[in-house]
Amino acid sequence: MGENTRVTQKPENCNMTVLNNAQARTDVLNRLRRAEGQIRGIQRMVEEGENCLKIGQQFSAVRKALDSTYLRMTVCFMEQELEARMHPDAEQKVGLDEMLKDMETLLARMG
Repeated sequence: MGENTRVTQKPENCNMTVLNNAQARTDVLNRLRRAEGQIRGIQRMVEEGENCLKIGQQFSAVRKALDSTYLRMTVCFMEQELEARMHPDAEQKVGLDEMLKDMETLLARMG
């Protein structure tokens, strides 16, 4: 390896958790596909010499879409991990779902 090459190792306790819920994964992927389409639209606008203010509006829309997608993925991940660690009964699950929905709403308002 060259002088400037650095090998980094992951800590042994690093948990590589994935989003297991198929519906959540589908939702996140659909949102990403929509954002991808929006980005292609921006590329066309630039190629066609569209007004910068209109392009800027589209950039803003894509950023919001990606932010909301990230938030959705994060809440789904939190739900998955809390359920795996807490093993809530049916009543607790309802409360957990309500709390996570409220948290998602509050965090979405911050953006």
